[in-house]
Amino acid sequence: MDYKDYYKTLGVSKTATADEIKKAYRKLAVKYHPDKNKDDKQAEEKFKEVSEAYEVLGDPEKRKKYDAFGENWQHAQASGTAGQGTGGFGGFGGFDFGGMGSGGGFRNYSGDEPTFSEFFEMLFGRRPGEPKTAPNARRKGHDYRSELTVTLQEAYAGTERLIDVNNQKLRLKLKPGVADGQVIKLKEKGAPGTNGAANGDLYITIRVADDSYFDRQGDDLYTDIAVDLYTAVLGGKATVATLKGNIKTDIPAGTEHGKVLRLKGMGMPVHGQPDVFGDLYVKVQVRMPQNLTEVEKNLFRQLAAMRQN
Repeated sequence: MDYKDYYKTLGVSKTATADEIKKAYRKLAVKYHPDKNKDDKQAEEKFKEVSEAYEVLGDPEKRKKYDAFGENWQHAQASGTAGQGTGGFGGFGGFDFGGMGSGGGFRNYSGDEPTFSEFFEMLFGRRPGEPKTAPNARRKGHDYRSELTVTLQEAYAGTERLIDVNNQKLRLKLKPGVADGQVIKLKEKGAPGTNGAANGDLYITIRVADDSYFDRQGDDLYTDIAVDLYTAVLGGKATVATLKGNIKTDIPAGTEHGKVLRLKGMGMPVHGQPDVFGDLYVKVQVRMPQNLTEVEKNLFRQLAAMRQN
């Protein structure tokens, strides 16, 4: 069989980063996904090719092995160094190419169970000399992978999603404080195993959408607050929006533009520790008075003169 150039399949260089590989895969997967190419066998085959390429290049260990063997993979296979694969097939059976969004939703590829090419199986899936399909062989089902997007407010309070996997309704519960990029594992909710073997697992990567008001860094939140000149000079109170609701905070007299105030315990809950919170850091933006009257200008001139003396 011919050598498969997975880098060429994804259209990336051999020095591509993990993010570049993922971005290339997602672009091609969306383009050739069966949901968008009904009854198009050519697109379906292309979809399988790019998914297989990402299965290898998206896995650091598989990519390392693939790069080491290169076009000499047959020699490695013959000498018994290729070893046995780990299963898992990202991109099939649970990737939401429509964008799950805060409203939820989970789609599954409804075609036949995807298969790896003979090249892939020779390099990763079988030991040297093992028959391609052993009768009555037990094999764990492939893993499913998907992404779920939630809002920052949902990440703060925790949320639930009802998802459909293999025509089975599952209730996914996210604890408060879930982080962007965090992976939730649902054991044995992947593809069915063969001959009584265990099902694969379902891995859901959480994406926390950017928020227009807060910037999240770990368990801490950052935001800005506008304070009028008089409050900044004389001190007073200002209203600050938090994920718990609006609160009043003290503005010390003489607060300068750009000063950062720390509101302890007003950040994100620590995942798995709902009673422990990060902090909220508020940068003060001093708002200058506009459209001053002549009387107000004269008062400022008098103040300036007093300060100079």
